[in-house]
Amino acid sequence: MFTTQLAGLFKRIFDKEELNIEDGARLLAQAPVGEGSIYIKGFKEMEGVVLEALEGAEPLKSAFPFESAEKLTNADRVLLVTRFADDEGALLLSENLVEKNIPFVVIAGDNKPQGNSLANLADVFIQTCLVKPLLPTEDGSRVGFPSLMAALYIYFSLKFSIEDILEEYE
Repeated sequence: MFTTQLAGLFKRIFDKEELNIEDGARLLAQAPVGEGSIYIKGFKEMEGVVLEALEGAEPLKSAFPFESAEKLTNADRVLLVTRFADDEGALLLSENLVEKNIPFVVIAGDNKPQGNSLANLADVFIQTCLVKPLLPTEDGSRVGFPSLMAALYIYFSLKFSIEDILEEYE
């Protein structure tokens, strides 16, 4: 049942977020085409996306771990990855990026927060389409919240699109 639900999640992401993924790839690709770099920051379990991008079998070219907004220039781009659109740490960082006029892409679940949302701050917001666990249990609760898997699916979609864009400039 988990495999079926996971396949359905990936299909929902593809169907609903295809244009945002393309927009995000274009925005991120501007950095290596110009004089900048792509900086990646993951919050909590989403640090796995950073590890994949930097240490995986096929690292993302021109990508570095995000350390501080102070070192960034307008030529740089940032990819933020978090579980939900109301993550406090990601919101603080996003507000800092907006102040510094640094374009950024966010991957997160759009849990429709009452207050501030990454969906409203990001230049491109790509939702994981995951805001509750996938599998119902016999007692009516739910289990299975593969947020990192959803984020990695989106990351790879971004990576392949970025590479296609960069090939045109070589």
